[in-house]
Amino acid sequence: MKIENKVLTETLLTPDDPAPFVILNSDAILPVLLVCDHASNRFPRSLGTLGLDYLDRVSHIALDIGANAVAEALADNLGATAVLCQYSRLIVDCNRELIDNSAFLECSDGVDVPGNHHLQESEKEKRASEIYWPYHNAIKNQIARLKKQGIDPVVISIHSFTPVMNGNDREWEIGVLWDKDSLTAEIFLTRLIESGYLVGDNKPYSGKDPEDFTIDFHAESVGLPHVGIEICQDLINHNDGVKRVSDTLKEIISTYTISARPKNIETKKSLR
Repeated sequence: MKIENKVLTETLLTPDDPAPFVILNSDAILPVLLVCDHASNRFPRSLGTLGLDYLDRVSHIALDIGANAVAEALADNLGATAVLCQYSRLIVDCNRELIDNSAFLECSDGVDVPGNHHLQESEKEKRASEIYWPYHNAIKNQIARLKKQGIDPVVISIHSFTPVMNGNDREWEIGVLWDKDSLTAEIFLTRLIESGYLVGDNKPYSGKDPEDFTIDFHAESVGLPHVGIEICQDLINHNDGVKRVSDTLKEIISTYTISARPKNIETKKSLR
């Protein structure tokens, strides 16, 4: 199948393409670092549409709908640093190890992705070197910056999930994902339930799964407190919903950073 608008170039990103990530409040000293792996549905110009129609390119297979808006609202309202990836998960999934087949999806939720079929290793390496590692290095550098200030930040990863996946309904409104840091997870679970949400404990995804790369690599590996937040897209696909959810999370994070932070988190070996 011909991939429309695909142009062969020596580099993936052209001078007209945006940077692979954006940093909000890059000088903030709050002990919080927000990250959003699937904040955008942008494709590099050199890859055209990957053979997808418009509706697929703006759907949940291309990005976490509403997650960017929540992360930006939290960064603004808290005055916290946030690192947001600026390219679609269909180019390279920044929340996966590069050796994972799901880092370069050929099919997602029943939708074929022609532009990801039969990728050469050189093509994968180009996506990794120009998008994946610059994004993760930005997170690493922000953690190092905060540590130089004597701050061990809680790393909070913001995601969203579609209410129906592969034909299966998902009942949860918000999921709290965790593995090593049960103390932080319990705070978010308790407060979200008290706020009236139907909350999943490691649902609809689990922080114990190896696919949860960003938290594993940047937080668990060095003993930083951490949590993953998954929000049903029906709640945050409009401005009122974004405000309601981000206001709730802001209150939980504000209370957490003042009085309830765990002091020691079990570490595990880095994945890289």
